[in-house]
Amino acid sequence: MCGLVASVYVYAISHDLGFAPNPFGGFCTLACCKPNIRARAKHGDWIVGLTGTKLRPAMRCIYAMVVTGDMTFDEYWNNPEFAARRPKRNGTAKKLVGDNIYHRTDINADWVQENSVHSLEDGSQCPINTKHDTRINRILVSNRFIYFGASAQSLPDQIRAELTYERNVRDYRRYATDETPRLIGWLIPQMAAHPNAVLGDPINFDASGRRYSAKLKRMT
Repeated sequence: MCGLVASVYVYAISHDLGFAPNPFGGFCTLACCKPNIRARAKHGDWIVGLTGTKLRPAMRCIYAMVVTGDMTFDEYWNNPEFAARRPKRNGTAKKLVGDNIYHRTDINADWVQENSVHSLEDGSQCPINTKHDTRINRILVSNRFIYFGASAQSLPDQIRAELTYERNVRDYRRYATDETPRLIGWLIPQMAAHPNAVLGDPINFDASGRRYSAKLKRMT
């Protein structure tokens, strides 16, 4: 990062389906939700997702990734390497939560939203989710990550004290890596021992066939 100190983005995950983030197939992607992080995170930055009030007990680490790439929604859709991430609502749980859901016929066309977790209950396009997701036309990709899922570990007390995260959990908290040495020091050896590994199914994997209602702010 040309001598610059990397950032660490920490946020609470409300629903861990394997959709956002999607840790399957050797990559971890953040393609939907968290538009502010997707807009700001740079290559080399860390993103850490924790359990919060909706996935108790809180302050367990669901995943951590270092941003190693980014692309637009159309680039993501048209890249053969990520074609398997297109959702199939009659497929396996992993296919149900595919996050490669947005594309256009040209840059001036309206977004097409594939039948997915962010669609309406009948599979048709959800305008609210579409607007929220696509207001930042950027996908974050990592090939340096670890995903704990249902095996999520509680953060050690020293790390919790270092972050003071529980005092402010709105959207996300951003730190410099030199402000979080205990967190990074805890993650690096685990990532080295389990590179790009999915150590547990998503916490809500049994609900992979459900949809997120932007109107109701919950899964349906």
